[in-house]
Amino acid sequence: MRRAEIQMQGRLAGMLEEGDRGYVFVYDATYLEHPGAVAISLSLPLQSEPFEDKRLFPFFDGLIPEGWLLEIAEQTWKLDSRDRMGLLMACCRDCIGAVSVIPKEVTDV
Repeated sequence: MRRAEIQMQGRLAGMLEEGDRGYVFVYDATYLEHPGAVAISLSLPLQSEPFEDKRLFPFFDGLIPEGWLLEIAEQTWKLDSRDRMGLLMACCRDCIGAVSVIPKEVTDV
């Protein structure tokens, strides 16, 4: 399983996980309680229930670079272009816009 913290303007907004059954994004409860909370995407509106999909959510996939920049990322980090979560975590820590993706270590308990 791989996990990434999703930040909105430097503030924890939620967690994105990739597991055997696909992807799960859930907003952080504290973020949802904040009066100024905004959805990270129109396709991921504010809600306490998790979003689940077999494929990476289009909003997150859209953050991954394309073209020559994608080629550089693939060569630099030795990632496959089909490893969308790996590319997202490697390339989107400091991407353009309000959303940042911070990789988190997952330990099996």
